[in-house]
Amino acid sequence: MTARTLAVVSAGLSQPSSTRLLADQLAAATRDELVGHGEQVTLHPIELREHAHDIVNHLLTGFPSEPLRQVLDQVTGADGLIAVTPIFNASYSGLFKSFFDLVDADAVGGRPVLIGATGGTARHSLALEHAIRPMFTYLRAVVLPTAVFAAPEDWSGGTAQGALRTRIDRAAAELAGQVHRSAPSSGPVDPFALTTDFEQLLRGGDA
Repeated sequence: MTARTLAVVSAGLSQPSSTRLLADQLAAATRDELVGHGEQVTLHPIELREHAHDIVNHLLTGFPSEPLRQVLDQVTGADGLIAVTPIFNASYSGLFKSFFDLVDADAVGGRPVLIGATGGTARHSLALEHAIRPMFTYLRAVVLPTAVFAAPEDWSGGTAQGALRTRIDRAAAELAGQVHRSAPSSGPVDPFALTTDFEQLLRGGDA
């Protein structure tokens, strides 16, 4: 049994949050799929509203707080990523974008990502394709084909119903399959790690 980790990022601003609810349902469905593949799964739920001040401070100073550093390491060291944002003005939220601006450009390259969003009407679902997917493509992540959008009418008593349930299950199966086929993550990349040994450094690098 292989140990796997999933980072589950939600950028909802309210409590309770439909964005967090969608993230949790995607995470639970993906976990169940991975368990069915014989994997052992650890979920790392990350609510960005809890780190909003630290995100702004990092953008201004260039240095993360210790709690924010731990969150960034959870994202960059995970086997898979679930990222869900509310849609404001036809795009991702500023908090969501600011957080991923702090992720090193190469840190999630090749990592499978399931994207989701919530909004007041189904018309906002287009933002998944014209804003959120291109952002993760720029980061060279492997963005899964099925993106999941949830409008208020998709929920019944806090539970996904009908077409939303079908999209969640399909997206979860895609993420679980991609993670299952991938080698386990070696953890977050150390930006200060030496790429040559000490003897090579004394000889002047790789020459």
